[in-house]
Amino acid sequence: MGPVQGPAHRLTSNADLARALVDREIIFEFIDTGPAIRVAAIDVATGEEVVIQSPKSAARHEMERVAGAKLARKLGLTGKKKRPDEGSPGRGIKV
Repeated sequence: MGPVQGPAHRLTSNADLARALVDREIIFEFIDTGPAIRVAAIDVATGEEVVIQSPKSAARHEMERVAGAKLARKLGLTGKKKRPDEGSPGRGIKV
């Protein structure tokens, strides 16, 4: 894996996320769990939910961006596979 790219890469990712989630109603739920915030993103149309943990110091829009990206990936809206062995029976990743 190469080095992390700067802001230009981030803008592309945000634009891709915005395109993937356009016309979708997403509910974000924020729960204070002590040292962290639990963020759930729920797609209203499908009922699919993902959860992330975030430090309290993170900005709200960053928490929403990460949870939204995870939800888009789960819904198959990003064009990327969830796992290398997606579609195989059973749990885990075959090596």
